[in-house]
Amino acid sequence: MKNANDSALRQRAARTIPNGMYGHMAIGPRMPAGYPQFFSRAEGARLWDADGREYIDYVCSYGPMIVGYGNPRVDARAAAQRAAMDIGNGPTETIVELAERLVGMVLHADWAVFSKNGNDATTTCIMAARAYAGKSKVLVANGAYHGSQPWANRRAPGAPAGEHDAFPTYDYNDAANVEQAARASADDLAGIMVSAFRHDAGYHQELVDPQFAATVRRLCDELDAALILDDVRAGFRLSLDASWSLLGIRPDLSAWGKALANGEALAATLGSDRYRDAMASVFVTGSYWYQAAPMAAALETLEILTEEDAPTRLEALGERLRQGIDEIAELHQQRVRQSGPPQMPTIMFEDDAKGERGSAFCSALIERGVYFHPWHNMFLSLAHTEADIDRTLDAVDAAMKTL
Repeated sequence: MKNANDSALRQRAARTIPNGMYGHMAIGPRMPAGYPQFFSRAEGARLWDADGREYIDYVCSYGPMIVGYGNPRVDARAAAQRAAMDIGNGPTETIVELAERLVGMVLHADWAVFSKNGNDATTTCIMAARAYAGKSKVLVANGAYHGSQPWANRRAPGAPAGEHDAFPTYDYNDAANVEQAARASADDLAGIMVSAFRHDAGYHQELVDPQFAATVRRLCDELDAALILDDVRAGFRLSLDASWSLLGIRPDLSAWGKALANGEALAATLGSDRYRDAMASVFVTGSYWYQAAPMAAALETLEILTEEDAPTRLEALGERLRQGIDEIAELHQQRVRQSGPPQMPTIMFEDDAKGERGSAFCSALIERGVYFHPWHNMFLSLAHTEADIDRTLDAVDAAMKTL
């Protein structure tokens, strides 16, 4: 049987895990035919599934991998720290070193608080904004993903009717709409949360409109509310500063995760001095939030990203991939729309409302050893090479022929 190990593991998982798997890792109901659920190892920009098949990976663990799976420098630094001390009755010097490094890299940041997941970081931002303002409401964009915790998850079955009353919505990139929403909540507005760009799953991505971003900054200044940037997904791929720094706009608070430690469990909330006392007044913590090994991994990851000017390198790789796909799609008369920044591409077919063409395309790529995602944005990493891109384009050409 072709996928014997994967199939056996799915059967075992179904007996002890609801639906066999959960969240964004649940392949069965979300991905096209042929996608593996379980993997056995990873190295560089490659994954091997439970049956030993190799893939060039363009999902990068949904973002955490940025300098390569098993990067020897990152792993060595984390291992050395883990051997000395990872977790104890208090943190190690590493927490101070990492806070200093991030404050030195990110222009709006004067302080840092660490946690484990993007969920933690976005929630901590909200807590700091509310503590400062003494108000409760935080605007969030329609359809935006800021984590699966109850305040951000509008799809949770059985959620109380008032669960999201404190989170009015606005339309991303619509300056007039966000102004209207902010004015409507002005008496109780603690902040406005934004993503680096619009990356709602299942839709074409939208780069941020500079006028929209400027409007959000102006509103936050006028209403004494926090501009909260959720940089969990885009952080360090678009810029080594906060992503909106590319527009000349500084947030007040920002949430980071995913690529921060190249896959070690670590997230961060960064903020300006204006919010320092408010953050100090909030009790946030977790048993594993102070682990030193992930912080050591983050320090080495940031070294590599700086040395290699990661955003520029990733953009060049992404452009090579994008241009090649456009040429191949034109050759095969396929209407493909590529959206988002080249470092984090989304590739979808026009006139494919049910995703059938995209699913067939991605299934054909899986058979050829290339792991694309049919409806979620993807990620480039420093472990990808020009040769990987060229091999991928050969697979894209072959997959397009099957359509």
